[in-house]
Amino acid sequence: MTLQEFFQQHPEAAVAFSGGVDSAWLLHQAVRYARRCTAYFVNTAFQPGFELEDAEQTARQVGAELRVLELDILSAPEVTANPSDRCYHCKKRLFTALARAAAEDGYHVLLDGTNASDDATDRPGMRALQELQVLSPLRLCGVTKAQVRRSAKAAGLFVWDKPSYACLATRIPAGEPIRAEDLRRVERGEAALMDMGFTDFRLRLKDGGLLQVTEVQQPLARTHWNEIIDRLGGDFPALRLDETPRVTRES
Repeated sequence: MTLQEFFQQHPEAAVAFSGGVDSAWLLHQAVRYARRCTAYFVNTAFQPGFELEDAEQTARQVGAELRVLELDILSAPEVTANPSDRCYHCKKRLFTALARAAAEDGYHVLLDGTNASDDATDRPGMRALQELQVLSPLRLCGVTKAQVRRSAKAAGLFVWDKPSYACLATRIPAGEPIRAEDLRRVERGEAALMDMGFTDFRLRLKDGGLLQVTEVQQPLARTHWNEIIDRLGGDFPALRLDETPRVTRES
């Protein structure tokens, strides 16, 4: 089944929109093939500001209506306790809010950008999507991450090469409570690192702070380590560089 055929079967659909390349390409195709569609972005303390900015710019680029939902995810104790299945509880909250908003707008089908390269066995959040009957057209149509990037590039979407960006909560080790001030520390630090030219990295709250970068950016991190400490040291006084290169999960 192609995406065009999928939208022929589901001509009216709400798209859960994260601002990343997968949901951007899905939204592009929904605008092209669906009779009616709306994008929904859930804004929480787990998303850095640039994600909403990217979502708004992409929606304008593809000509889609975008609704932004505000959700106080830190009011959910089952999420802030940060258990090993935190992602399940978080996704359940997020997609329940999405489904409610979509239903208010007359949509009976909610879509997300999970692609055929994503490993469902390694993502607790997938269970929440299944329970809420969220459909994943990219996965159903066998569209891989590599295909998404090629297609998004050909279509001129500015996010075509945007690195995958897991939410800020993933920077806090499982079992450690999630606090707003820690999320803000991570967001400030990662914004500074992006400003320095780093991409596809993680700044984790582990043993005082751990920076993980890809192999190609290890030399950059070592060369500019003093500058990194100068800029991040106030929030991460014990920051260290992980000598094991970060490996991405994309295929």
